[in-house]
Order: sequence, then C-alpha cells, then structure tokens
Amino acid sequence: MSAPTRVTAPLRIGPYTSGTPVVLAPMAGITNPGFRRLCREQGEGFYVCEMITSRGLVERNPLTFRMIEFTPDEHPRSMQLYGVDPATIGAAVRTVVERDLADHLDLNFGCPVPKVTRRGGGAALPFKRKLLANIVRAAVDNAAGRPVTIKMRIGIDDGVHTYLDAARIAVDAGVAAVALHARTAAQRYSGTADWSAIARLRDAVPASVPVLGNGDIFSAADALAMVARTGCDGVVVGRGCLGRPWLFADLEAAFAGRPLPEPPTLGQVCATLRRHAALLCAHLGEHKGIRDVRKHIAWYLKGFAVGSETRRRLGLVSSLDELDELLATLDPHEPFPADAEGPRGRQGSPARVVLPERWLDDPDDPSVPFGAELDHSGG
Repeated sequence: MSAPTRVTAPLRIGPYTSGTPVVLAPMAGITNPGFRRLCREQGEGFYVCEMITSRGLVERNPLTFRMIEFTPDEHPRSMQLYGVDPATIGAAVRTVVERDLADHLDLNFGCPVPKVTRRGGGAALPFKRKLLANIVRAAVDNAAGRPVTIKMRIGIDDGVHTYLDAARIAVDAGVAAVALHARTAAQRYSGTADWSAIARLRDAVPASVPVLGNGDIFSAADALAMVARTGCDGVVVGRGCLGRPWLFADLEAAFAGRPLPEPPTLGQVCATLRRHAALLCAHLGEHKGIRDVRKHIAWYLKGFAVGSETRRRLGLVSSLDELDELLATLDPHEPFPADAEGPRGRQGSPARVVLPERWLDDPDDPSVPFGAELDHSGG
C-alpha cells in the first residue's frame, strides 16, 4: 500500500515548525490555557492565547499577567498583542522578551469590535499606513529574534480595502507571516468570507513569507478547500472549533492525507465537555470556571437530541457535581449528528464601523489617537 500523500508542507513561523499548517485564532474568553490544552492534544499547530493589550503589559496589570499563562509543555508559546502606540508596543514587546513570556508574537489588526475601532485599533488601524509601519517595526525591533506575525481583515468596509498595503508594509518591517480574515470590519462575522482575497494576498506577498487564511473553516474539508482555492500556506481556525476541539485531529489527518477519525459519540463529547469544565475550574476557581463553561455547553451539544429542559438546566449549572448529574442523563451512545456541522459561534449582522473622528482624512498621518490604548486585555 502506498504511503498517504501530504496535502501541504509544514508551516514555518520563524524558527518554529508545525507539521500541520494550522493556527488556533485568539478568541476573547475562549483561548485560555484549558481550551488551548484540549485543542493541542488533538494535533500539531500554533495555539494562540487571548489578546493581550500592550498597555496592560507595560503597566503590569494583574489581570493581564493572569491571562499570560502557558503550561510547561506549550511550545511555542504564542501571544496575540494589541496596541495603537508604537512606543507602548515596543515597551510591551521588551517586557515579553525580558520576562520570557512568549516565543511568538502576533499583532492584532483585525478586531472589528467598536470599543477597539473607535480608538483606531484593530481593523481600523491598517488604514493609517505610516502608523501601522511604526507599530510593526517597534514590535520587530524589540522582539530579540522572536517571530512577529500580523492578523488583519480585508479592510474597513467594501469601499476601503487595506490588506494588500498592510501586508506589504508588514513584510517590509520584517514579519514572519501574515494572516487574513477574509471579511471586512463592517461584516464582523456575518455573511461569507471572500477567499479570493486570500488568493490575491498570496500572490502579492513574497513566497518566503507564509500567508494564512481565516474565515468559514468549520471542517477539515473547508480547510483543504481554502488551501486548494487560494494557495495559502495554512489556515487559522476560530469559531469552527467552538465546542469541538477534536476539529484539530481532523485537520491533522486531512493535511497528512489520512482518513479522518470517527466523529465522537455524545458520551465522548460529554467527557470532553466535563474535562473542559475541570480545566476551567482549575484555572479560574470552581465558581468562575463553572460559570465560564456555560457558554461552551450549547456549542458542544449542538445538533444532539438533548431536551429543552435539560439544556436550560445545563445553561444554569453551578457546580461540577451538578454538571455530572445532568450529563449522566444523556444517551452516551447517540452518534454525532450531521447537523452539528457548519457555522457556530457569533455571526450577527453587518454594521457601520465606529472610527475616530476624521480617521479617514489622511492615510499617511502617523499620529496616535488620543486615549487609544486599551487598559485591559482579552478583546
């Protein structure tokens, strides 16, 4: 029997290589140590922590430093950093280096949330080309050889696309890879990702710089299709893994050319959910941990024949013992349902992007907006 054929080459970011070209997208309130551990156990990849603000790092914010927790076996340690002021970004990266807090830094230029864009951050920032260049250079120059990458969107809206200029600027500044969520900020998470933009980005960036695609990857088949259609070097997975960390096992098999693992039964899903809850409780304490797991329960049980009353009670669960009692009432042999596939997590509707006053007047203005830096982490 002939050996399976790999679908893509390994993904290399700076000195780090993953045999599976997959990145877990940073998601606020999701990609904490427990969830990253569940995903990492399924397969190789780069697993990024929640967004950390540069100001929170520089000012030694206790919440920020609590969020920067990596287990001893996490390697490389990937951190997403947010900032709007080049000086603050530079100081934050120096803190990362001096305290050895992470091995790989990803800069957030894609967040569409109004509290971020109204300050000129996230997906708003790439419009300001000189400010973007100053921020990326400050990060690269202070990283002491640690790879710096960027994640961005197509642009602000259909009339203002920024991604090609932003990629050129970032590559000139020395980034190790660029990732594109193929939606505009105005789309937020609605509609369909425009994968053709990822293909255009791949054509525009030197072949030596990996281009990663993000948007509408809800299965291994989606990931293979994105690579085939766009030529990108790897994929970034966000909402598609909510309530299904085993997606990374599917991705590892698919990219290696192997058959996919059998989907889990309801009993196996419940076991993963229970372990997720235990990891959250260990990280946050049982009171906060069990409250945090509530939002994951509907994602784990999507499509399964679980009655409305049981779902309601699970949504109000207040202890690990109560969670155990409710999960024990479910049929462990129920097979994974076909309608559990597809979109999950937030989608919402398109909306006008909130920007600083006169933000679009001059793309070459390098000024930092007043009060731009967020003082807390997590997106």
